[in-house]
Amino acid sequence: MIRRCGEADFEAIWTIINDGAGVYQGIIPEDCWHSPYMGRAELQAQLAQGVEFYGYEAGGELAGVMGLQPVQDVTLIRHAYVRSSRQRSGIGAQLLAQLTGLAGTPVLIGTWAAAFWAIRFYEKNGFTLVSEHQKDRLLRRYWGVPERQIETSVVLADQAWMERQPGVALRG
Repeated sequence: MIRRCGEADFEAIWTIINDGAGVYQGIIPEDCWHSPYMGRAELQAQLAQGVEFYGYEAGGELAGVMGLQPVQDVTLIRHAYVRSSRQRSGIGAQLLAQLTGLAGTPVLIGTWAAAFWAIRFYEKNGFTLVSEHQKDRLLRRYWGVPERQIETSVVLADQAWMERQPGVALRG
């Protein structure tokens, strides 16, 4: 079952993010990795900035989470993680389908460029890598992440966003 998460789910969300993000250790640039991957204060700040989490619940516990954040004229998918013990079981795809269905505007997703499995997952689910130039512009406009993260990330866009970009160069 997929449901909107509430305040009572904070610890479970935090735990899932940090458990699921363990796959990045040794893959993303060393200066971008820290433990825990996301601190409680950072998660609280994300919630305050409008990230609304949805969770996949199985057996009475959250097995995966994914955030949705409307920003200006797009919707961002944020912090998509599945417990390491439940990965590769379709939970991420179900969450992504549910959340993109809830989005009232085109959807963008940012992830680490070195996370080839995440990029492949999003492409398999209908998203397209945008060009390096577009990626830099989008990360600055919608995410406001540090320059180092811009250098080491990619952005994927859904078909609705792509259709609004006549002549946009695709990556890959």
